[in-house]
Amino acid sequence: MRWSGVVEGDSAYFPRKKLTVVGSGNVGATAAFLAAYKELGNVVLLDVIQGVPQGKALDMYEASPILGYNAQVQGTNDYADTADSDVVIITAGIARKPGMSRDDLLATNVKIVAEVTANIVKHSPHCIIIVVTNPLDAMVYTAKQVSGFCRKRVIGMAGVLDSARMRSFIAEKLNVSISDVSAVVLGGHGDSMVPLPRYATVGGVPLTEMMDAKSIAEISQRTAQGGAEIIQLLKTGSAFYAPGAAVVEMAEAILKDQNRILPCAAWLEGEYGITDYFMGVPCKLGGGGLEGVIELDLNEQEQAAMASSLDAVKILVQQVDALGVF
Repeated sequence: MRWSGVVEGDSAYFPRKKLTVVGSGNVGATAAFLAAYKELGNVVLLDVIQGVPQGKALDMYEASPILGYNAQVQGTNDYADTADSDVVIITAGIARKPGMSRDDLLATNVKIVAEVTANIVKHSPHCIIIVVTNPLDAMVYTAKQVSGFCRKRVIGMAGVLDSARMRSFIAEKLNVSISDVSAVVLGGHGDSMVPLPRYATVGGVPLTEMMDAKSIAEISQRTAQGGAEIIQLLKTGSAFYAPGAAVVEMAEAILKDQNRILPCAAWLEGEYGITDYFMGVPCKLGGGGLEGVIELDLNEQEQAAMASSLDAVKILVQQVDALGVF
């Protein structure tokens, strides 16, 4: 039996996309697995710990015959293997523990993200970076400062996760399909985030017409505390399934040039009256990364909440600058 296939080297004419995930912990491994499962391209999983990314990558690849996806998955400790990545997801950093605020993570994770970003830029100078590491607003700022990339190419994963949590709480409360629920969460990724019930819908019907004000307020509060709720339940870790799924949704929108409208942490240049800070806003994600920012018409109360959230982000940025890492 003979098989006449593509000769070696022909694949260069039809190169697959390349996605790197830095950090092989729970969030990173989940993101890498979902990216492979969705066949977003060939996946590289990088970590400083010897053997861990290699073992997890091999496990993911061995799952491909069962689940029917076709993607190479490589684990490595060498940034050289990440060269020419189209999208890089940064999840590296210490995890948040019970009783620990996102702010407590800042000093350690700034140094980690700065080092990761410098190495990524060295090997993939044309990539788009999506940051997941907490405290998110400070880490995505760090990545932008270190990389020197324009705002289109450095984005933070926040709003997709926060909005997903709000959507799930709404669906649970109303006992409706999650597919019919949409929601928007703006602002910083923390206790000061700004859920917008006025813009939430269920099957196109405004949430405010389907749920009383008290229930809406409870859901908004639970959304803001969504990460902390999971930490309290897990005791020794933090959320990873939903964050991993959220960042892969963003990566898919970019790698497939889908022009999706998704809430992300974007570097604002005058939108919402904010300049030179990352804030969660509705964004258009496509092949070039951040293709645009959608400005919603906010009422007085929502504007005040955004201003308060911005103040919290400013404090984080000041703390980052005070570290003198870059």
